[in-house]
Amino acid sequence: MTGRRERLDLFVSGHEGYHTYRIPALAVTPRGTLLAFCEGRRDSFHDSGQIDLLLKRSADGGRTWSDTAVVTTERGVTCGNPCPVVDHATGTIWLPFCKNLADGPEGMILAGKAPRTVWMTRSDDDGRSWATPWEITAQAKQPGWTWYATGPGHGIQARSGRLVVPCDHNVGVRYSREDPYRSHVLYSDDHGRSWKVGRPPQGGDTNECAVVETADGALYLNCRNRKGPRGRAIAWSRDGGESFSPLTWDDTLIEPVCQASLVRYTLAGPHDRNRILFANPASPQRNRMTVRLSYDEGRTWPVARLLHAGHAAYSDLAVAPDMAICCLYECGESSSAYEYITFARFDLEWLTFGADRLPRP
Repeated sequence: MTGRRERLDLFVSGHEGYHTYRIPALAVTPRGTLLAFCEGRRDSFHDSGQIDLLLKRSADGGRTWSDTAVVTTERGVTCGNPCPVVDHATGTIWLPFCKNLADGPEGMILAGKAPRTVWMTRSDDDGRSWATPWEITAQAKQPGWTWYATGPGHGIQARSGRLVVPCDHNVGVRYSREDPYRSHVLYSDDHGRSWKVGRPPQGGDTNECAVVETADGALYLNCRNRKGPRGRAIAWSRDGGESFSPLTWDDTLIEPVCQASLVRYTLAGPHDRNRILFANPASPQRNRMTVRLSYDEGRTWPVARLLHAGHAAYSDLAVAPDMAICCLYECGESSSAYEYITFARFDLEWLTFGADRLPRP
């Protein structure tokens, strides 16, 4: 086989005191440490209940990992939707996330009968310890919004230094699941001290989204199409996420109405190519986790390689310091996509069947 691929089941449902692990997120610190976040769902696979935010760290590009650490927990509370974003100027890892009452699930939040709030924590020591979380709902959530979600996945730092976090929300109209969902971003121009809400793209019903900066400094927003059965919804921003173009549709990116992930693959060499990576279950069902590659800033996706043929759902992508491509994804072999959160690392040669290799020194 051309190229290399390695896999490790990082979180195994039913182990270490948790019924189910879900909602993976990856970050790479300025020191090159990989941080793998997820939700630890104590009592069931459901999206509400007692849910903690968990973390494993790797100092060797994902070959070995630390024990599981609890980033935040609160009795009787769902702590979910981790979306780390790294400030490379200060070294701080910011972790926005959301809270709701364990007995106040999404249906009650949509009906205006239970709160959904937005929170932040941070690490200044490479992810070893985390600050006591503080609430940022007033900055992140507008009046009239009911449901809210940060990420899941990771945020980015634009070349301008702006921190950008993909998010979504529900606008209360009928106060039901028929109300419109919208994707948007949070952004910070003061290294995470304060946050502002960008205007959502118009033209569809989208929620969980991922963002990447393009070679010309635009933002490319790739959104879950909540209504189906089309592919992913796409929007562009020329002002750093403060506003977006109307949504268009990329029918190449087939999905089963599910989260997906993006990352830019960048080298410093002057003769290299622009590359963006995308991962999702490329199927009408939650299976066939597939990684794609674009050479034209997300307009076309000529490369696709199957990573996991069986049950699969949420994922996040990162690039390790040695330029290995990393994918943290939900998968299963028997009954569901939520048996494992698996970490895979592979090289560009494996992804492209040998057609694309890194420039030699």
